[in-house]
Amino acid sequence: MYIGQINFYLSAADDHLKHPDDKPSIGMIFCKIKNNFTVEYALKDLKKPIGVSGYQVSILDTLTKELKESLPTVEEIEAELANEDVKIE
Repeated sequence: MYIGQINFYLSAADDHLKHPDDKPSIGMIFCKIKNNFTVEYALKDLKKPIGVSGYQVSILDTLTKELKESLPTVEEIEAELANEDVKIE
């Protein structure tokens, strides 16, 4: 499970992107196979709202090459969040 990672992203989003009037960010983890027992214990003492669900993906296979190339990578998103000089309007 990626609970620590999603918690990190939620905290970063709340610190750098959230406006004073916004409600807390909500994390969503989508898994190919969801184990309810593992999810229950992984989230038990976490205070941030996080949902976990199973999924099947076929849309990624239908995206054009141009669209796939226009989407940011995980590394690009992490780099932008790490840059404290970034101003989100």
